[in-house]
Amino acid sequence: MRSNVLLCCVFALALSSALGCRDESSEMDRIMAERQVALQEKTRQDHLGETVSLLNQYVSLNEEKARRQIAYHTNQWLRESEARAKRSGKEIEQPTEIPEIAETLGEMLSPEALQDKILRPEFTTDDVPFLRDANTFRHVVAWIDSPVRDDLLFADWLEGLRQNAREQPGEDSDDVMTQAQIDQLQTAMRLFDWTVRNVALEPDTLPAPPGLQIPRMPAGLPFEGPGFRQSDYQTLWRGRGDWLQRSGVFTQLCVQAGIPAAVLATQSDETGSRTPWSVGVLIGEQIFLFEPKLGLPIPGPDQTGIATLAQARKDASVMRRLDVAGYFDYPLSRSDVSQSVALLNVHAETLATRMKRLESGLTGDRRMTLWVDAEDWAKRFDAVPGIAGVRIWEIPTINEIYARGMELVAERDPAFAFWYRARFAVMESNDASSNNLAKGRWKHLTGEFVDDEIEGESGARTRYLEQRAPEFEIDDLRINVELQMQYGLRRELGVEPAQYDAQLRQMQDFMRLGKRTATYWLALVQYDDGRFQTAHNWFTKRVLDDEQRSYWEDAAVYNAARSIEAEGKIELAIATLKTDRNVSDHGNRLRARLLGKLASESEPETEDDAEEE
Repeated sequence: MRSNVLLCCVFALALSSALGCRDESSEMDRIMAERQVALQEKTRQDHLGETVSLLNQYVSLNEEKARRQIAYHTNQWLRESEARAKRSGKEIEQPTEIPEIAETLGEMLSPEALQDKILRPEFTTDDVPFLRDANTFRHVVAWIDSPVRDDLLFADWLEGLRQNAREQPGEDSDDVMTQAQIDQLQTAMRLFDWTVRNVALEPDTLPAPPGLQIPRMPAGLPFEGPGFRQSDYQTLWRGRGDWLQRSGVFTQLCVQAGIPAAVLATQSDETGSRTPWSVGVLIGEQIFLFEPKLGLPIPGPDQTGIATLAQARKDASVMRRLDVAGYFDYPLSRSDVSQSVALLNVHAETLATRMKRLESGLTGDRRMTLWVDAEDWAKRFDAVPGIAGVRIWEIPTINEIYARGMELVAERDPAFAFWYRARFAVMESNDASSNNLAKGRWKHLTGEFVDDEIEGESGARTRYLEQRAPEFEIDDLRINVELQMQYGLRRELGVEPAQYDAQLRQMQDFMRLGKRTATYWLALVQYDDGRFQTAHNWFTKRVLDDEQRSYWEDAAVYNAARSIEAEGKIELAIATLKTDRNVSDHGNRLRARLLGKLASESEPETEDDAEEE
């Protein structure tokens, strides 16, 4: 009997031991599998990090190689994310139809081209400029949303909105905003103010260069016409553009800030043609009006605050007071703006699923907006009274067509090619001198003004100062061989003396343009750094120096006025705005009038005033 019991105990013990070993073995397998996955995660290349790093270094890289590398890393990330999704049992759906709103681009793009831009599942080198643009605009937004960009004209009005703000949407009064909506409006105002100060206003159409035979442009487009002669990115980078290009920069900044914005256009009943007139920013259920040509938000009733579309449609004085008696008449009235078409400034790529997926992987300080739910934006704009339809703005697509046409002409015509490429070579070519200016511009746009001593990186201020070669040095370039060598210039074999001398004269022109551009941008840096008196001195004593005149003069006048205005010297700012010598005269005089109104309201009450009351 005892032997049977003992035998059972031994058997139970053996079975328990065997089962325990099996359990431990399974647990060990699981742990080893998890460790293997963790090791793979550690050793996997950070393709998103590589992508963002390349985008941040784009101005210093060979563009062709950078495009290939960025396309490679984004596609590798897509493939890895798809593999992870499959392992977890998730299916990634690929759309087979383009969004309805994209069909408005069918007038300019073939069905095949439109489908490729939106439905293509993987990235190509053609997507890289779009990624570069989004990365640049998001860097700008990251630092300009600060009190330095608050416009004095609207400070009291904005504070009044805050005092009356609702706690939550949907409460009794539709006209009263929530604190979150006011924050969003304030951000839009700061983005607009920065755009106006940093994008020098050009005429709608630029004259043809003297002595240059103007070629036939693609699709019958006018030469150097409004809006499309350069992209939003080029406008931002070059710091110059017409008012439509200003609109493009402002709306792109709004996209990165997550604020719905659209170019508003009237539409002809006879021809159906659309004529842009302002930018509308959608806050809640109201559209606030910004006028990039005037460089001002459109003032509300009694010239107080920012007008909404509803106010412009109801109160005739809103549009009428955009006139400057004896100087300028604004071309539109209340009846003209009673119905507008909202034009969304988004590229076809913005609607692509690959962009949506890539955006989802960009978190923290890599975050940028690559995808927009344009159909949702369209519904929200269309629900506002006075909006008679929503479309995608055709200007970005027209710019692509125009740019391709210009490149084709440049390939055939050397004289045209020289003009086309030399205009902005000082900030866009790859030679050492202009690359320094380009690096300074990147630091400027990313808000890095001072040197980073730890990383050994020069900030925007230092790089701009290095670009300001003394005049005697520029003059000596043609005769000083040692100086030529310092700038990487030498006469190559087979180059005639006259040809080399022409190259040296060209380099002198580039150096002067680079110096004066750097001077102007340095003044802007001083303003954005809150050094208003220093900025005023740079604008007036350096940029506007009679011996240093350049195409920055008009913008320098406006920014000199803004600098001294920020110092509280309103009368001097008003006098500066009334100089009547630039393309911004209409908007400048309106601002002068509003500053005068603000100054009169701020004057302390006298005893005589009290007695009259």
